[in-house]
Amino acid sequence: MKTAMYCNQCEETVANKACTVRGVCGKDSELANLMDELKEYLKVLSLQINDDKEDKLEEKRFIMNSMFKLITNANFNHESIRKQLLIAKSYTKKEDVTPYYEANEDLNALKSLIMGGLMGISAYHSHAIHLGYEDNEIHNFLVDVLATINDVKELDVLLEVSDKCGYYGVKVMELLDKTNTTAYGNPEITKVNIGVGNRPGILVSGHDLNDIEQLLEQSKDSGVDIYTHSEMLPAHYYPKLKKYTHLVGNYGNAWWKQTSEFETFHGPIIFTTNCIVPPKANASYVDKTYATGNCDYPGFKRIKELAVGSKDFSEVIEQAKLCQVPQEIENGEITGGFAHNQVLALADVVVENIKNGSIRKFVVMSGCDGRKKDRGYYEEFARTLKDDTIILTSGCAKYRYNKLQLKDINGIPRVLDAGQCNDSYSWVVVAMKLKEVFELNDINELPISFNIAWYEQKAIIVLLSLLHLGIKDIKVGPTLPGYLSETTANYLVEHYGISGINTVTEDIATFG
Repeated sequence: MKTAMYCNQCEETVANKACTVRGVCGKDSELANLMDELKEYLKVLSLQINDDKEDKLEEKRFIMNSMFKLITNANFNHESIRKQLLIAKSYTKKEDVTPYYEANEDLNALKSLIMGGLMGISAYHSHAIHLGYEDNEIHNFLVDVLATINDVKELDVLLEVSDKCGYYGVKVMELLDKTNTTAYGNPEITKVNIGVGNRPGILVSGHDLNDIEQLLEQSKDSGVDIYTHSEMLPAHYYPKLKKYTHLVGNYGNAWWKQTSEFETFHGPIIFTTNCIVPPKANASYVDKTYATGNCDYPGFKRIKELAVGSKDFSEVIEQAKLCQVPQEIENGEITGGFAHNQVLALADVVVENIKNGSIRKFVVMSGCDGRKKDRGYYEEFARTLKDDTIILTSGCAKYRYNKLQLKDINGIPRVLDAGQCNDSYSWVVVAMKLKEVFELNDINELPISFNIAWYEQKAIIVLLSLLHLGIKDIKVGPTLPGYLSETTANYLVEHYGISGINTVTEDIATFG
């Protein structure tokens, strides 16, 4: 049956099958089809340069940035995607492409999983490049897979590719971790204000630390305060960024609440990456909203780009000076900064509490938050965990439980926030260290369980990375990806122990 569009790449896809009229994310059918067309051009371009890609850095960066634009909630601007299409056509010398559809549901499932992983890799690699770190091997992997994926008709080959995606997922998260810590220092335990100050503010959303650094530097003597939103919260944990005294706090919660919380902020908002929710028709903040990088939305202003890597935030700073002070929507503090370097610095204390029985279990609850009511499961799950259990978190999933009063264990908070979604890498480092300390043969012997919430493609590459590292019995929710076929879902269950969530009571019993 022919439909206006067909998109099933995010967790909120209609009936866990596909959006066929309009995306739940807000993209219309025309935009969805333009994105599908761009995806095919990227495959054509990859095929053209695959045999001689070493001197094609310009094309490889174009492919990477285009894949980033395809991530859910990143780019809603038809003209932006059309511009990418024009560039793709100039590279390939092709005026049109044949849309690709994989009829076999098992092949389609694995190809969809791989494409999601490639988008996640592209996003993380893009962040690293903004700070001067680039890995040609990651570029080449992306090109190689895009060049060949349409023609692969063997499930075992696709399973190998998905495992390689996991390998490169670990590699790119390790690269980004090195990039961020080299640029800004190792995250430190930090109490972050969630109230407001008495000056006008600028609210920064997304994930790009280089953008907020440039804004902080340009606004330091302006009389304007800077606030983080959602996944930008971890900016407060980095020594080089927290030195700016006008980085005053975090405003609001996870991305999906922005349409109400942006109304009360009053000042300008800057999107640095994905997690855009289309504003309501009568939204008052649209003329004060800016986008940069690979994200965009019709009506948002663009941050001016100067030389490569340099941006001009003067317009948004001047506009902020004329705005009201943000309305306080909550007050108090939240604590974070528990990335691997900080946790390992506390290793002796953690190990002692494990040995004396004060800490019995760790549960990794990283990933994404979302709008569905059934995501209330994660707050209830966190509340219900026994007092001898510590939650290890990263990504915006933490907003379901990082403001709960869950006490501590001998001074160790029961919610340890490592940072952004890519900082899930920290929990791998910590797990490997604990495996070494306790002289275990298998990481799965550790008292660590994984209950991961996903929404979009960056969570998919985190999942593939965990599977590549051999971590088993991961729960994924609130639903498994809608594109998984019965065969592929059964394979993941049989080989990795992956399962969906059940009731909180059932899952608490499963985790022990």
